[in-house]
Amino acid sequence: MADRLVDSEHNIPDHDIDDVLKTIIVAVLDEACKKIEAGEELVPFTGLAVKENLFLEKHDYDDVEKCFLSARQEVQGARGATGYAFCYDGYLETEDGQKDAIIAEGGLPGEEQGYAFGYLYDENGIDKTIIYVGPAPNFMENLKLELDVEGSLDPQDNQNK
Repeated sequence: MADRLVDSEHNIPDHDIDDVLKTIIVAVLDEACKKIEAGEELVPFTGLAVKENLFLEKHDYDDVEKCFLSARQEVQGARGATGYAFCYDGYLETEDGQKDAIIAEGGLPGEEQGYAFGYLYDENGIDKTIIYVGPAPNFMENLKLELDVEGSLDPQDNQNK
């Protein structure tokens, strides 16, 4: 679906990745693996983490840009989500040439950037060694984590402060 460039010399993120985001990324990559290993087509999808649940939503379009737009709209409209990942079948440019990959790009509410990770695969199967692909857009950049919002929904409570 899309291509990304892997820089093997800088194959670690500049910042520590939040554990919530790591969990979401691995969960969607593993979900994608199940589909590919079952011989199914990997339709691009988002995974939204809300409390202890991961909600999956397909973005089934023939056009790459429509898939990304659909995923962005889905994630930007998510209230109460603690993070997301957008997963798709793509390929990466490596020192050894172009490789097929399952790619997951994810982010957290209010963070400036997201991160992309992936699993490489070929006719012999999927290598579940997670690879850092690089920075990615964060579809949740303009959202606030609702747990961080102070105050009350009761207008009387807010007037007394």
